[in-house]
Amino acid sequence: MQLTSIDPQPWSYAQGALVTGADRVLFISGQVPEAPDGTVPDDFDSQCRLAWRNVLTVLGEAGMTERHLVKVTIFLSDRSYREANGRIRREVLGDHCPALTIIITGIYDEAWLLEIEAVAAA
Repeated sequence: MQLTSIDPQPWSYAQGALVTGADRVLFISGQVPEAPDGTVPDDFDSQCRLAWRNVLTVLGEAGMTERHLVKVTIFLSDRSYREANGRIRREVLGDHCPALTIIITGIYDEAWLLEIEAVAAA
């Protein structure tokens, strides 16, 4: 599989992601900042890292890594989390630039400050 980031931005996302040669496509349901034991951290940074860890776990179960992500949608409960969200996303993705959408919206559980869904290909 080859991913070509179209018009990559300096903020770790691309305006488009062209996938060629992929045999498998993985659709990842919204991953929330909840640990396997049901606990939810209080602060945004911890919640964001946990939600990304949950995304990476699903990728790993499919034999993929963050380098296979082609589209990510992040739902934030408040626009005040934009900066922290971007910083942590860059920590997780490094120089990888999938297509990205960020939506400010109400989240299903009021304890959750964000949710991340994604599409990956390999």
